[in-house]
Amino acid sequence: MEQLTAEFGGSARVGTGVGPVLEKFESVSRIAVLRGGGLGDVIFAIPAMAALKAAYPAATLTLLGTPVHQALFAATKSPVDEVCMLPHAEGVRPGEEDPAELDAFFDDMRGRRYDLAVQLHGGGRYSNPFLLRLGARHTVGTRTSDAASLERTVPYVYYQHEPLRALEVAGMAGAFPVDLEARLAPADSGASAAAVMRDDGAGPWVVLHPGATDPRRRWPAGRFAELAAACAADGFRVAVIGDESERALAEQVVEQAAAAHVHSFAGDLDMGGLVALMVRAAVVVGNDSGPRHLAQALGVPTVGIFWAGNVINAGALGRSLHRIHASWVTACPTCGIDITQVGWTAPRCPHDDSAVAGVAVREVHEDVRSLAATELTKVDA
Repeated sequence: MEQLTAEFGGSARVGTGVGPVLEKFESVSRIAVLRGGGLGDVIFAIPAMAALKAAYPAATLTLLGTPVHQALFAATKSPVDEVCMLPHAEGVRPGEEDPAELDAFFDDMRGRRYDLAVQLHGGGRYSNPFLLRLGARHTVGTRTSDAASLERTVPYVYYQHEPLRALEVAGMAGAFPVDLEARLAPADSGASAAAVMRDDGAGPWVVLHPGATDPRRRWPAGRFAELAAACAADGFRVAVIGDESERALAEQVVEQAAAAHVHSFAGDLDMGGLVALMVRAAVVVGNDSGPRHLAQALGVPTVGIFWAGNVINAGALGRSLHRIHASWVTACPTCGIDITQVGWTAPRCPHDDSAVAGVAVREVHEDVRSLAATELTKVDA
């Protein structure tokens, strides 16, 4: 215990936290959480933010995030009180940096006088110096050996479940977990399901998301098309979703499925519409991507298609509502390079071959049918 106290800069407590839970900071009324990235990235941070809100119930929690984060928290109920847009900054938010914009941002942040700033954005090489410029009284976060130190830090090791990593950081601020995984609910003013659903007289909806930021994480479009046709034959209506950049991919799935009641919604839904569609779905099937993580957070059954390494970082913890099909490929199918090494320790080859192509359609389809047929009685806490 003495060693923990010396290393982490606080009094360690034994409890049900993920890792050590230290003493809370005193007089915390404003909290800033740094988490850039995409939809899935911020969903991973929600359990930590819920823990921080429970530990400091009188505090306002501000997420320093991106436009998609702002849209998410406008469409759902969450622990986030407000979203403040990050400026473009290397390693924090991609885009061309504007020094004047950065200076104005940090002037504003320092003027808010945050009591606690929490870094949930990677290993800290770029994000820790960024966080320190906020001028908060206390700082906690993750840290690689070459990153600037914060007041209390957790060693950053890539292969760790992302929500649990974030909860370990929250523990550094004295926050015990409330949930191990994200929980969201549609906002009271959210889009109505009727505004996004096409009532064509068929059965329940199965939602498919064939996209992923890294092409290697994508199950081939032909597999999704085969699954869509099988679900349609079972009497489901099938919605293929994605953002504007995935419209062609979704249309390819619909075209190859060549089945009635298979529709593309890609590029047509805002966040409120996506949430409305998700909560009406019987099952959502997707790669390791933001929409699948969103469905899970909304309590919708999911079937996930994952490369094995991504299961460690992002897979659902339970199997009652969430099934995972993992590919154990460890080398690029084209050049044979080891793909288990993370980007900053080994070069990424230029090939985008799917690492999950070997997952069988029949097995995914069986899980869709099983989950759709299962009715669970949910008890509100």
